[in-house]
Amino acid sequence: MEESQRRALGGAGFVLGGAIMVQWSAALVKPVFAVIGPSASAGWRFLLGAVVLMALTRPRFWTWTRQQWVAALALGVSTAFMSLCFYQAIARIPLGGAVAIEYLGPFLVAALARRTARHFAFVVLAGLGVLALVHPGGGLTLTGILFAAGSGAGWAAYAFASHRVGGVTLGFEGLAVSMSIAAFVTLPMSLSSAHFFVGRPYLFGRMLLVAIMWTALGLGAELQALRRLKPSIVSVLLALDPAVAFGVGWLLLGQAITTWDLVGLVCVVSAGVAVTYDAARGELKSAQ
Repeated sequence: MEESQRRALGGAGFVLGGAIMVQWSAALVKPVFAVIGPSASAGWRFLLGAVVLMALTRPRFWTWTRQQWVAALALGVSTAFMSLCFYQAIARIPLGGAVAIEYLGPFLVAALARRTARHFAFVVLAGLGVLALVHPGGGLTLTGILFAAGSGAGWAAYAFASHRVGGVTLGFEGLAVSMSIAAFVTLPMSLSSAHFFVGRPYLFGRMLLVAIMWTALGLGAELQALRRLKPSIVSVLLALDPAVAFGVGWLLLGQAITTWDLVGLVCVVSAGVAVTYDAARGELKSAQ
C-alpha cells in the first residue's frame, strides 16, 4: 500500500474515532446537566481537558510566534462558543437531531461557496431533511434548534481554525493552548458551580472522563486527521457525524429513532457528502 493511501486510511480512521468519542462524551455528560447545568458542564470539560493536555504536552508557548497565538486564540474562542451552544441544545432536544442541525453550519458554508443549481438542490435537500427532523413529536423545540444552529456556526469557524492550528503547531501543543484559552473564556461558569462537586466525587470523575474523551481523544483525533487529509475531505467524513449521534443517542440514552428521523438523517447526510465531495474534487482539479 502506498504512503498516500496509508495516510488517507489513517485520516479516515481518526475522523471516525473522533466522532465516536465526541458523541459518546455528549451522552455521558447529559446526566450532569441536572446538577450543574449545560454551560457549567462545558466550562468544566474545558478546564479539566486543558489541565490534562497541558500536563501531557507541556508546550513551550513562550517561544510561539504571533501566527501561532492568533490561530490558537481563534480555535479556543470558536470551540468555546460551539460547545456552549451545543450543550444548551442537547439539554433540550435529542442528540441526533441537535448534531444534524449543527452540521448545517459547515454544510452551508461549503454549499454557498459555489452558487450553482446543483448545490442549491443540495441545500433544498438538507432543508427538507431538517423539516423531517422537526416533525411533530420529534422532541425538537425552537430554543433547542436555535442553540444547535448557533453551534453549527461555531463548528464552521472551528473547522477552519483547527486546520490552521494543525498547520502551525507541532503535536498536540496547539490543541492544549487552544483548550486553555477556551477554559479561560468559560472560567466564570466553572467557578460558579465548583461547590456542587463537594461531596460528589462521582460527579468530578464523570466530568474528567468526559473531558478526556472529548478534548484529548475526540478533538485530538480530528486534529490528526486534518494533518493527513485536506479539510474538504475531512468534511465529507464529518457529514457522517449525525448518523453517529443518532446511533449513540439510541444506544446510550434510549432516545427513539422514528421513520421521519431516518428520512431527515438520510437527506442531511446525503446532501453533506455530495457538497463536500464536490469541494474535494474541485480542490483536486485546481491542484493538477
